[in-house]
Amino acid sequence: MLMNMEKLLSVANEHHFAVPAFNIGTGQILKAVIECCEEKSAPVILAVHPMELDFQGDYFMVSCVSAANAASVPVCVHMDHSSKLEDIYRAIRTGFTSVMIDASHGSFEENVAITKKVVAIAHPLGISVEAELGTIGTTDGDTEGGTDEIIFTRPDEAVKFVDETGIDCLAIAIGTAHGIYPKGFKPELKLDLLSEIKSKVNIPLVLHGGSANPDEEIAESVKRGINKINISSDTKDALYQELRKTLTKYPKIREPFELYLDAIESMKKVIYHKIELFNDEDKAQYYKI
Repeated sequence: MLMNMEKLLSVANEHHFAVPAFNIGTGQILKAVIECCEEKSAPVILAVHPMELDFQGDYFMVSCVSAANAASVPVCVHMDHSSKLEDIYRAIRTGFTSVMIDASHGSFEENVAITKKVVAIAHPLGISVEAELGTIGTTDGDTEGGTDEIIFTRPDEAVKFVDETGIDCLAIAIGTAHGIYPKGFKPELKLDLLSEIKSKVNIPLVLHGGSANPDEEIAESVKRGINKINISSDTKDALYQELRKTLTKYPKIREPFELYLDAIESMKKVIYHKIELFNDEDKAQYYKI
């Protein structure tokens, strides 16, 4: 069932779980995510980055929206990390039910101003809005954006930002980075900061860049109030690492439905794990479908 982010995450906030937002860069990922979530009765967010949409084309969104409408679980179709109003207009035209405006690299005032514009455009159409306050780190090879220096979200600024913009969910910076962390790097979430923000902000909170963080930290972040967690690198890495093995072992295979079989199964293991880790399994029961 297709719905917007506000309706999806309000239930997650009430029942203390996080909905995974899987980046859907190809049809193979889309199909695997829907199948896994239906099997586990798990609500899900189909996240598409503007660069993924450029690669796939607008008509790819017909498949995403169709899959969401046909699904037996709640599904939101979300534009991830859009930084321009042109991205927002494109999302509206192509059927997204939620958008993220990421103006976190500018000043607080600039972030508020553009976020308010997006809310004014999206809300009358029933489209939810996510924004980001503070900055998420980045790693080599990442394409989703981020900064070399993490600027942690300040609780009092979070309160002011939510009040002034009217957003539906807030992505906070508590120590994560986009992409796969380099070998030997040990990320650490500021969980006490998360708890403080949650105590002051009454909308769902979002965690970006959680790849390679210890499972215990991620699980604890859900307990402390994270309601949406973005997943991109982990699933794609599992898919294409296995695909490389297949291509090496069977160099004459050319049919996609043969090439991708093992790779998809490898990716599905990651999807199942994230659903369980986020306490998302069997949560479709809380929605009126």
